Amino acid sequence: MLTTTLIKLFDRDLEKLKQEIEAYKAEEDLWIVTNEISNSAGNLCLHLIGNLNHFIGAILGNTGYIRQRDLEFSQTNIPKSKMIEGIDNALVMVKDVLGKLTVHNLQEQYELKVFGEAMSTEFFLTHLLTHLAYHLGQINYHRRLLSV
Repeated sequence: MLTTTLIKLFDRDLEKLKQEIEAYKAEEDLWIVTNEISNSAGNLCLHLIGNLNHFIGAILGNTGYIRQRDLEFSQTNIPKSKMIEGIDNALVMVKDVLGKLTVHNLQEQYELKVFGEAMSTEFFLTHLLTHLAYHLGQINYHRRLLSV
């Protein structure tokens, strides 16, 4: 079933996100921005954690998570250990919520019209995975380009 595949891929990419965050030698490097790079790795990590907790946790899993999207891009100097904890917690939540979805759930319309139009839960979960991979690539590039 698709949920098994999604769980494996979210697990792979969230573990890779942890590795990328841990690979920063100096924590302050996580928050570097330049004129050309407006989002730091730290903020992208916070954004991914918030995104998954909102769209999978709160919407599909009724976790009660309240997203504060503005903080995902404005907070700085969050300890690396706290971000790793957030990734770990998001991974547990993703596995739990996706593990409970049925084929019928996947085919149902996703509760929110995120892009202004209706879409299946299956489609939106696939989008969330590609969104994670996109920002994971940005974080990898940020680390290799800007980390001292």
